[in-house]
Amino acid sequence: MALQAATALVGSKWLAAAVKLQGKTRVLDTSWYLPKLRRNAKSEFKKRHIPGAAFFDIDQCCDKTSPLDHMLPSEKFFADYVGKLGVESDTHVVVYDASEFGAFSAPRVWWMFRVFGHRSVSLLNGGLRNWELEGLPVSDRYVRPTQTEFKASLNRTWIKSYEDILDNLDTKRFQVVDARPAGRFRGLDPEPRDNTEPGHLPGSISMPFNSFLSPSGHFLPQEGLRALFSRAGVDLNRPICVSCGSAVTACHVALAAHECGHPGVSVYDGGWSEWYTRAVPEHVLSEGRGKHL
Repeated sequence: MALQAATALVGSKWLAAAVKLQGKTRVLDTSWYLPKLRRNAKSEFKKRHIPGAAFFDIDQCCDKTSPLDHMLPSEKFFADYVGKLGVESDTHVVVYDASEFGAFSAPRVWWMFRVFGHRSVSLLNGGLRNWELEGLPVSDRYVRPTQTEFKASLNRTWIKSYEDILDNLDTKRFQVVDARPAGRFRGLDPEPRDNTEPGHLPGSISMPFNSFLSPSGHFLPQEGLRALFSRAGVDLNRPICVSCGSAVTACHVALAAHECGHPGVSVYDGGWSEWYTRAVPEHVLSEGRGKHL
């Protein structure tokens, strides 16, 4: 088990065996859905989850002073929040979600643990969808974890602000990859949030998050991921910053680059939601309506 303790991806059978050992493994259901889907992730968790799992809510573990959705919280807030979920600094955390994609919000929480200095974190490859397809048990029983102490240390180099992205339009110090579906990137399909038009920032590269997943909901093998980056024109030897609507599915790109050996992808935490609101119209590129004053 120890050999896989810090690998980014673990399989259902491995996790089932790890849970039975009742060691220093903590399973977290990190399901989250766009509001317009009208799915309540926490209610679904109460009815059906991997036995022993706790629920991680990205809308609660966030900076509640920000007008933007689920921005990263402070070190203390994150440490207190995950400590209440029974996570210690030597815990192997395994995250998953119940999305039909196999992974939707879980890569965000995988990245959150890493940006707060916790490297012993893995994602259940294939999610709850494949856990159930493999005939493994789910439960509606929940036992509140014993509160523990967790120490967080934020790696600020992995976070980009609006100002960083704006400056990069000229300096081009890092590549910007957008994980939203291609229609939203091009400006042809609507954004899921009100008062935000689709489009993209200048110089960004489109790599839809679901392109990193196989039809079964598993992340592609490394050679498949490398081929995706190559076709998109992304240089894995250069710095990369990822974005999406609100920095959730952007983390699919971060995990995929990690699997290909990239030392650490940064995330534009405000995402397109912030960029569209703050950027001048000429910095909102679109084949559709674009931004009008």
